[in-house]
Amino acid sequence: MAKSDYYYPVDIVLAPEWWHSETGITFDEDFFYHPGRRVEAEQRMEKELYDRWGDYGFGAGRNTSRPDVGAVHLAAGFFLSEVLGCEVEYSDGHPPRVKPQKLSKPVLSVEDFTFHPRFRQFESMVEQLKSRYGYVSGDVNWGGVLNIALDLRGESLFLDAVDLPEELDVFFGQISRVIEQFVSYIERMSGTTSISVNRTISGVDKKIRLHSECSHTMISEEFYREHLMRFDIAWSQAEGPYGIHYCGKDPHRFAQVFAELPSLDFLDVGWGGDIAVLRKALPRTFLNIRLDPVSLVHKSPAEIEKLVVDLADEAGDPLLTGFCCINIDDSMPEKNITAVFRAINELRHKAEVLQN
Repeated sequence: MAKSDYYYPVDIVLAPEWWHSETGITFDEDFFYHPGRRVEAEQRMEKELYDRWGDYGFGAGRNTSRPDVGAVHLAAGFFLSEVLGCEVEYSDGHPPRVKPQKLSKPVLSVEDFTFHPRFRQFESMVEQLKSRYGYVSGDVNWGGVLNIALDLRGESLFLDAVDLPEELDVFFGQISRVIEQFVSYIERMSGTTSISVNRTISGVDKKIRLHSECSHTMISEEFYREHLMRFDIAWSQAEGPYGIHYCGKDPHRFAQVFAELPSLDFLDVGWGGDIAVLRKALPRTFLNIRLDPVSLVHKSPAEIEKLVVDLADEAGDPLLTGFCCINIDDSMPEKNITAVFRAINELRHKAEVLQN
């Protein structure tokens, strides 16, 4: 069980559209792969966060040149899809966009991604950062088995489950081995794997490996059991804490099947998920509640504060509950973001009073 060291950790991730509109930061290839730009961009983002929400603990790294190898202030899982053959489109004001490769059959043509030019470029950047700073920090969003499979094969993958089930399982296995190789490589370098998947784990346990299951909202529990559950079982049995990132609106559909995993330390609960159902099934799992950046735009600060408090009540244990709001764009009033932090501060105060 991964409990937080303090009550209700909270974090936000501002979308590239927000950063570009409000600060002029651009997200071309250099943002991700130029060593000097990597350090400069992350430090500048810390400063921007401090200027707006420093009173709530944000921007602690504003005065530190930190050699983060990946974009820890974005939510962008694209790298493994690119080094496995997908084309990725980079732009100034948007996240990298993966263009589905649409393989003709569910077979991974290249399992050794280390020969791909993009990986070589990434590796060169890492070595330059290590040479200059003596270490590297941060990590790279590694996606998930089904996410990457869909990038490579497209929606034909669902027909494969009927027509080529054995080949599909081999395909999933190939992808899982690539993920394992890459995650181990990143962890050996920086000591973490998943801060770039969800920054909230920094307030829980930086060692958590967080498997992105964004596309699981497209599948049934039966499909999960038959084709994908084995990876969560194996990874949850491995050394270190394990978590699942489920940003879809229906994580409660999988509550019972997730409860069957050997362990589940952390669950990213997509907006719309039934918190009470999940908590009943997963009493010892840290539930990270994701707030909806679209609906928050249209709420008053008072409504937002009430929403956060109500969700916290459903989740129970304040050391097993956190909050985040991901991909906030430039339509979000800053006062609405501040309202989330005010509500968290009030919840923390009440928890401390009860504890004492």
